[in-house]
Amino acid sequence: MKILITGGAGFIGSNVADRMIAEGHEMSIVDDLSTGFEENLPEKAAFYRADISDGNAIKAVFETAQPEVVIHHAAQMDVRRSTQEPVFDATVNIIGSILLLEECVRMKVKKVIYASTGGAVYGETQYLPADENHPINPISQYGISKHTVEHYLYLYGYNYGLKYTILRYPNVYGPRQNPHGEAGVVAIFSERMLDGKSPTIFGDGSQSRDYTFVGDIVEANLLALERGEGGIYNLGTGVETSVQQIFDTLEAILKSGLKPIYAPARLGEIQRICLTNEKAGKELGWQPAHTFSQGLEKTVAFYKEKLSRRL
Repeated sequence: MKILITGGAGFIGSNVADRMIAEGHEMSIVDDLSTGFEENLPEKAAFYRADISDGNAIKAVFETAQPEVVIHHAAQMDVRRSTQEPVFDATVNIIGSILLLEECVRMKVKKVIYASTGGAVYGETQYLPADENHPINPISQYGISKHTVEHYLYLYGYNYGLKYTILRYPNVYGPRQNPHGEAGVVAIFSERMLDGKSPTIFGDGSQSRDYTFVGDIVEANLLALERGEGGIYNLGTGVETSVQQIFDTLEAILKSGLKPIYAPARLGEIQRICLTNEKAGKELGWQPAHTFSQGLEKTVAFYKEKLSRRL
């Protein structure tokens, strides 16, 4: 199958691309390398450097790649930047996605798999774990822009017959997460602590998230190639993990002797979230295979190897 992944040089997208190639699919990747890295690109994938909000560039990519399936990961994904630059956030996440959907219809793409956010669309939750029927009340521009595309997918499906599956990601962590450009606390803490530096906790450390290992997210994308048409699926573990717990677990692994630095909480970030995976289990056949501690061990091993290459 010919698959085009947007954002395929990034943390999650590149891991998905690797797996799709391993499964025998023909891969094309589009990425503007604003947050992705060429070193993440699989050798067997065709690469197009382009901004998804550039309609002419995206049209050219589709005409060359001729994809049957589009897996859409490219996004402005920093909550803090979305609050500071809401027009930029909307341009990339909404306008860029519409341009992609227009090309999908024009080129008769069979299906779109969309990486949405379960960590930001619900806002401060009314109950936990949140399911797909929880009220949508995002408190960041990022959450609004990502959710808006879900409505566009429904519209394009209803009006033009475009098939799609929406995957609402929790906080994803694992190998290749960029501790400098992506708001990934596990990556940031891991690299700083391996460097012998104290990480910063914004707030008192009690704020919690649902952390899912990237390998499990990859598996959901693979399953969505053939399942979940027209569906929206939370890909959480159903377990809350606080920022303080992340530090404590890493310290138990690394035994660094470091103490965290505490700083004021940041605008637009929710206090608590975790997601059910019941619907994904029933309709996609998906369950997370890694506990947080198991995933953290693999993540730390990746950053240790990365550090050793720098020394």
